[in-house]
Amino acid sequence: MSETLSYKIRTAEGKDAEAVLAIQQAVISEGEYFIAVSDEFNKTEQQQREWIQGLLENDRETIIVAEVKGEVIGWIVFQSEKRKRMSHKGSFGLMISDSYRGLGIGEKLLRALLDWAEANPLIEKVSLGVFSTNHRAISLYKRMGFVEEGRKIQEYKLNDHVYVDDILMYKLV
Repeated sequence: MSETLSYKIRTAEGKDAEAVLAIQQAVISEGEYFIAVSDEFNKTEQQQREWIQGLLENDRETIIVAEVKGEVIGWIVFQSEKRKRMSHKGSFGLMISDSYRGLGIGEKLLRALLDWAEANPLIEKVSLGVFSTNHRAISLYKRMGFVEEGRKIQEYKLNDHVYVDDILMYKLV
């Protein structure tokens, strides 16, 4: 990749469903940092399009994509809590195509999400859960001001003898 990679960060649209789904399927198939495994994830492009549309119709939710030369290469989604006493907060998920990792795109997507949350009077807290083994992501979140608020011990069982903790992090906006 070129050091002068030119990319655009924007709110997702329904037309991005195929690319968003392809990235999600690829990340899940890597099997390293995602809760679902490939055979559990069978969302269709139409379901993905409806999911994106539902996010965009909710004032407390959003999905933002990064694109290079018109191709979506990463995305971040923020989903809110439905209950009234929890509606001031939500959590996000972030996925980047393998060949575009390590170039600062995740940081740009997260910055765009935080800017959106800070400008949104309905959102006060941005949260996430991250595998304790995902050191690159944890480092990014800490650089962006997120703080660990808890840990679920052995939350995920990767195989018969390997467990991973779920680190819970947050940032007030």
